[in-house]
Amino acid sequence: MKDDLSNLSWDEFDETIRPAPATTDFDHVVSAAMSRRGFLRSLVVMGSGAAVMGAGSLLSSTSAQAQAATMGRFAFAPINIATDFTVHVPAGYTWKPLVSWGDALWSDAPAFDKATGGTLAASRRVFGDNTDGIELFNIDGHEVIAVNHEYTEVGTLHPALPDNMPQSLEDVQKTQAVQGVTVMEVAEGPDGWAVVQDSPFNRRIDHTTPMTISGPAAGHDLLKTAMDPDGVTALGTMNNCGAGRTPWGTYLTCEENFNGYFGTTETVAEDATPAGYTPEMLRYGPPVASRYGYELFDARFDLSQNPNEFNKQGYVVEIDPSDPTATPIKRTALGRFKHENAAVVIGRDGKVVVYLGDDERGEFLYKFVSTNSYVPGGDTSTLLDDGILHVAKFEADGSGTWLALTEETTGMSLAEVCIHTRIAASTVGATTMDRPEWVAVNPTAVEAYCALTNNTDRAADATNMGGDVMTPVDGSPNPRAENGYGQIVRWYPANADHADPAFTWDLYVMAGNPDVHAEGPYAGSANVTAGNMFNSPDGMMFDSAGLLWIQTDGDDSNEGEFAGQGNNQMLVGDPATGEIARFMTGPKGGEVTGLCWSSDRRTAFIGIQHPGGSFPDADGAPRSTVIAVSRDDGAIIG
Repeated sequence: MKDDLSNLSWDEFDETIRPAPATTDFDHVVSAAMSRRGFLRSLVVMGSGAAVMGAGSLLSSTSAQAQAATMGRFAFAPINIATDFTVHVPAGYTWKPLVSWGDALWSDAPAFDKATGGTLAASRRVFGDNTDGIELFNIDGHEVIAVNHEYTEVGTLHPALPDNMPQSLEDVQKTQAVQGVTVMEVAEGPDGWAVVQDSPFNRRIDHTTPMTISGPAAGHDLLKTAMDPDGVTALGTMNNCGAGRTPWGTYLTCEENFNGYFGTTETVAEDATPAGYTPEMLRYGPPVASRYGYELFDARFDLSQNPNEFNKQGYVVEIDPSDPTATPIKRTALGRFKHENAAVVIGRDGKVVVYLGDDERGEFLYKFVSTNSYVPGGDTSTLLDDGILHVAKFEADGSGTWLALTEETTGMSLAEVCIHTRIAASTVGATTMDRPEWVAVNPTAVEAYCALTNNTDRAADATNMGGDVMTPVDGSPNPRAENGYGQIVRWYPANADHADPAFTWDLYVMAGNPDVHAEGPYAGSANVTAGNMFNSPDGMMFDSAGLLWIQTDGDDSNEGEFAGQGNNQMLVGDPATGEIARFMTGPKGGEVTGLCWSSDRRTAFIGIQHPGGSFPDADGAPRSTVIAVSRDDGAIIG
């Protein structure tokens, strides 16, 4: 059973624990909006071939070549899909591997061993597995990258073990060591970019790294354990998905599917709830058997012995990349859920605003607003501890409200709101959504975007999830009963202030397949064509010119509903016109995730997670890799 679980995607893993809702509230909000005439600004009309009220010059070409003539601000000719095991970029651009799982960060680390997956000691001295969120910091002239390692591929990590699963505590520790975060210095030389081995900035943070707990939940009884009777420290950060950066130069790493690392060693009858699994815990989906068998050898992950350890994970962690001795801080005021990323922006009066998605079907979109204002050069130590967390409520008339999660609105203490955030959000009546993933904030306009990646398991009948009864798909013009393609929602803060509690919203794109569906909602919105179609938008990042880079993590079978969509990819969108063009394709089997730029904006660093084949080495084991992409003429690309 454990082998079966370890080979599932995290999304599939969660489906074995908490089945998805039949629909989400957001579906019905959009459905109602579609029936309104003249709906808000540039809302796309799914499958109609037109956009409402000035969406701009949306593409209607049916090939990448035809799109090239209308690309406007795009400095590249869009590329076609690919189905092979390598990376493709436009003509005039070049890509090279920067660093792969198992590559040395320090000169005393051995080369990656395909036969064994490396030793425990080696795993602590090398670049980790399955890259995700990534940010670059220029520290006194040094280019320093912080990058997440979401999870690990046990077939490559433990190739010689039965079922590729840990058989001892040392095996578990090796598994823990290749996940977490890497901080590393990089530099450009005659042969391109490379890791600076032995740099004083280099650091590995994993599932055992000591951390401080701050904010309203610090010291609460639900965080107290035998190892930490005061409830103010934690060991490790795990399932680090998206990321963010603060204006004061720190890295925010986001804990997503933390629930899958816990289990119980007690015997549990089939379909029974394990002893000690409270309703509050079950909202976060702890399994009976963890993905990697941690609980069998490390009692910290055995919920029958240490149930409160579960409450120490699921936060945003702040890391200082300039100081490898600094203790990472879990910022509980930003809530506890399956964090995708943390998009930070400063409001009109200097308040720090952090947008946060909870990546699970039927969950929510959040916003934190600090109490105090950010002052460059001032004290920032408590800006992410003192403030109010909000959750989004979308209305069918194109309006929306950020509902405050306070003691008064939830009937919970602030500590409980921070620990059981999902329950607090349900209490105030927030809008459930299809897997809110990355949030991106436009630097050239007061607007923000969230990728609603998909709801592939939606059914046509209602189900009950976490106490919220979801309405079934009915005869109304629902966007899509089964949302395997995904969409991107956009909102405009009231008074041009991200800290304002009101907003208006529309849809930037509804992904689809016009080759399989000539018309109707599954063809996608008007800015989706045969030449740029995709499914499952996931990672998103704006460049300095205000172009939106969209990364996908979806079905790359190139068959059936996904015929003609090829491998996962990265596209570029122009919010002003609605245009979208394909910039890059990844290797088959892999996800394109994580994006940042060098300080001079001439190089883009992009993550390739869980690639298939033998990427990046022709005769090696498949290894997660960060690649460097640049223009051949040396011009700026971001």
